[in-house]
Amino acid sequence: MSPVITRRRLLAGTAGVVGLAGSAGAAAWANGLLAPDPPLVAPDADVVGRVEAARRRASAGTVTATLTPRPVSIDLGGPVASTWGYDDTAPGPMIRVRAGDLLRVQVVNRLPTDTSVHWHGLALRNDMDGVPGVTQPPIPSGGRHTYEFTAPDPGTYFYHPHSGVQLDRALYGVLIVDDPAEPGGYDAEWIVVLDDWVDGTGRTPEQVLASLASMGGMHGDGGMGHDMGGMHGGAGMGEGGMPMGGMETMTSPLLGGAGDVVYPHYLINGRIPAAPVTLAGKPGQRVRVRLVNAASDTAFRVALAGHRLTVTHADGFPVVPTGTDALLLAMGERADVTVTLADGVFPLVAVAEGKAGQGLAVVRTGAGGLSAGTVRPGQLDRRVLNTAALRAADPVRLTDRAPDRTHRLVLGGGMMPYRWTINGATFRDSKPLYVRHGERVRLRFVNRTTMFHPMHVHGHTFAVTGANGTAGARKDTVIVTPHQTVSVDLEASNPGQWMTHCHNVYHAETGMMINLAYQA
Repeated sequence: MSPVITRRRLLAGTAGVVGLAGSAGAAAWANGLLAPDPPLVAPDADVVGRVEAARRRASAGTVTATLTPRPVSIDLGGPVASTWGYDDTAPGPMIRVRAGDLLRVQVVNRLPTDTSVHWHGLALRNDMDGVPGVTQPPIPSGGRHTYEFTAPDPGTYFYHPHSGVQLDRALYGVLIVDDPAEPGGYDAEWIVVLDDWVDGTGRTPEQVLASLASMGGMHGDGGMGHDMGGMHGGAGMGEGGMPMGGMETMTSPLLGGAGDVVYPHYLINGRIPAAPVTLAGKPGQRVRVRLVNAASDTAFRVALAGHRLTVTHADGFPVVPTGTDALLLAMGERADVTVTLADGVFPLVAVAEGKAGQGLAVVRTGAGGLSAGTVRPGQLDRRVLNTAALRAADPVRLTDRAPDRTHRLVLGGGMMPYRWTINGATFRDSKPLYVRHGERVRLRFVNRTTMFHPMHVHGHTFAVTGANGTAGARKDTVIVTPHQTVSVDLEASNPGQWMTHCHNVYHAETGMMINLAYQA
């Protein structure tokens, strides 16, 4: 079992390394997980204390919660899945705080294996980031761990394990950080979580990963090979009569290669299309919809029949409000939209982009029925917006400035063997991306594969950089399509070791991850 790392030891570090201490740190170096040269900066307790104090509001409160990951049975709206979750529903418990509040979450691990909790999108203190072997030891089966940090920025976030492929179960939940100064301007709020689902249908995510690792194929290096294990019961059909199996190519005109795994179910708020969740409203109401893609291998194209969407936030940060018919969200991305409800019954559809199947929810403001499962709003085939194309609102816009340092991240790998890399190496063999506090850092993602990759940076929000170098939307996850390059700029203002990786959980687990490391 990994030794206990106290907060003092964790912050002080060992040999100048943030998040590693004692024999745990030595073991990580010995296993080649992180390169020790040059030495990395270790913020001491005084520095972290000052940052936390600056983030905390004068009238801040303390919000406490307990998460108990454990084996559960979840009703998906007919099918009952034996899986792992934080509750008997998917998503797990919602956590809500105000920016500047102290959040204290105790995790009680009742799983039969190690776990962790990562706070996706939050620029929090490094020792609370939830990455085993880097910022903390894993939480052992039967063990407990407390995460405690000041919630820094308002927005829509979520939490999930950073342990193996555990995300591809029901181990996720929404974290909302409210802005005490926000005027609101809407009548109701609806949190909508998108997911792809395989666990409890005859195979586990670990078996899916093993299947991908063992099968042939040429997708990432130029061809076709997929895991077909999402098909269960021999039916060969997905939700709503969608065909599945060997004929599914998993390609998209928007994304190129759109995934590796065929899933039997696509869920909205834990329900299949045959038993959708319903938002009951009134005509004329203005609703804020918080969309979260918690899927592991699937991007979704989202539209509400009979309505246009106005996008107000991307990955938690405000943007210049922009209207669209539909929205593309990759794994790990979030978007807030507002909509003024019409009179009637309307399907909210999340099509699994490049795959056969969709998730469904219903908005009801009047009488009428709905043919569940197979509906396809016309908005899906009109304007489809990628949130990376948006412009940050002025209060959060990153000022235009030449980068002090540029890192090129070449995304490589493929299906044969099933191995995904950054700069030619998997995480175990990679060299960190070094930065220094106070620098403007440009990350240039160069995709050399035929798959799309939603690239996520821990502990920071970046600005998607335009062709002329201007700073665009503030995000923490960005889509990089095949044979394309996407540049993002960030302020190196949060010292520590921060994972930068593809948010396809199967790509990350097989190597597409690297350490963004502050050095002295």
